Amino acid sequence: MSLIAHVEASQKKDVKVQFKSGDTVKVHFKVVEGGNERIQIFEGVVIQRKGSGLSETFTVRKISFGVGVERIFPIHSPRIDKIEVVKTGKVRRAKLYYLRNLSGKAARISEMQTKQQETETAEQAPATIQ
Repeated sequence: MSLIAHVEASQKKDVKVQFKSGDTVKVHFKVVEGGNERIQIFEGVVIQRKGSGLSETFTVRKISFGVGVERIFPIHSPRIDKIEVVKTGKVRRAKLYYLRNLSGKAARISEMQTKQQETETAEQAPATIQ
């Protein structure tokens, strides 16, 4: 193992959360203000994942007060406390740059239903009387 690979392996975080483009995520990010450190949540849609290894990043887009805000996060950053997947999006592309030109209802991404969610909704549905 080369020296660079050894250093990169020691810096990598064990990322347990699997997410992809189109997923809505909450990124818990550590912010330092003066001498205090707090956790700020950035919630939005992942529009891209790029890179590999230690330099892998993902871009999250949200609408804040009518203005689109995008932020790029390194996956293995020590400033990221955790990443939560709020909902899984149903998309057919890896890069969702077209969302930048859309607004309102057109910018929504439909949610992907899993088998477990389908069975839960079937159980909750009222029984019909025949």
